[in-house]
Amino acid sequence: MGEHAWMVMLAAVALDLLLGDPQGWPHPVRWMGKAIVWFEPLCRRLWRNEGRAGLAFAAALIGAAWWFSYALLKFMTWLHPVIGLAGSAVMLFYCLAIRSLLDAGLEIYNLLASGRIESARRKLAFIVSRDVGHYQEDDIARATVETVAENLVDGVLSPLFFAALGGVPLAMAYKMVNTLDAMVGYKNARYIRFGKAAARIDDIANIIPARLSVALIAAAARLLGGSTSGRRAWLTAWAEGHHHTSPNAGYPEAAFAGALSVRLNGPNYYHGQLVEKPFLGAAFGNVTASRLLTACHLMLAASLLGVSVFGAISKWTG
Repeated sequence: MGEHAWMVMLAAVALDLLLGDPQGWPHPVRWMGKAIVWFEPLCRRLWRNEGRAGLAFAAALIGAAWWFSYALLKFMTWLHPVIGLAGSAVMLFYCLAIRSLLDAGLEIYNLLASGRIESARRKLAFIVSRDVGHYQEDDIARATVETVAENLVDGVLSPLFFAALGGVPLAMAYKMVNTLDAMVGYKNARYIRFGKAAARIDDIANIIPARLSVALIAAAARLLGGSTSGRRAWLTAWAEGHHHTSPNAGYPEAAFAGALSVRLNGPNYYHGQLVEKPFLGAAFGNVTASRLLTACHLMLAASLLGVSVFGAISKWTG
C-alpha cells in the first residue's frame, strides 16, 4: 500500500460501514471456502499422514492467498496507480466485518427489546455454533456479546493489523488463515489431526491482535462510559482473559465483560455435549438487552480506534 496505506485503510473501513456484506456480490472468502473444499481431498490423497497433509494443505492455501493478492494488485497498479489503490481498498474491505457485526448485534437487540425471544434465538443460531434451543433473553444477549467481542479481533483488528504490517496481501493471507480455522480447525474425528496445523496457525496469528484489543476496548470503554469502565475493562482482561479455553478469545471477551460489568462465557452445550468453560467477569451480573446495545457501540468505537492506530502504523511502516 506504500505511502497511501492509511488512505486505503480508511477507504476500506468506509466501504465496510456503508455496504456491510452485500448478498449476491462476489466475495473472496467464499472463493477461499471453495478452494478449501476442493484442495482437502487432494492433500489427503497425496500424504498418508494426516498431520503432514494438514500442514501442507494450510501452508499451500495461505501462500496462494498471499501470492494471488500480491500478483493481482501488482497488475492493477501496472494498469494505473489509482486502480491499484482502489483495488487495495476493495480487497481490504472484503476482509472486514464491522458493519456485519453491528447489524447482527443490533438485530438481536431489537428482537429482544420487542419481546420476540424465539426470533432472536433463531437469529443467534446462525452466528454461533453452540446449542441455543433452551436460551432465554439473558443467555441470548450473553452469547451475542461474546460473538461481537471475539469477532472484533477476527473480523476487524487482525486484518487491519496485518494490513499495517505487510499490506493487503498479508491481510488476505490472514483471512485465509481465519477461514481455514473456521472450516477445518475442529477437534473431531475428521479434523483432530488434519486441521491441527490450521488451528495452531490461527492461534499464532491472533496472539498480538487479541492482546492489543484490550487497550483498544479499554480506551473505547473510557470514551463511552468514563474512566471507571475503561479501568474495569483493562483489569478484567488481564486478570481473567487467560482463563478462556482459547488462547486469544478470552482477552477481548474479558475486556467486554469488565467494560459492561457483565458475566460472560461459562458452561455451554455444543452438539449435545456439555463443555465446561470458566466465567469471565465472574463477579458481575447477567447480560441484559441494554448491555448488548452498549456492546455494539463498544465494538464500533474500538474498531474506529483500531483504524486510527493501525492507520498510523501503516503510514510509519510504509
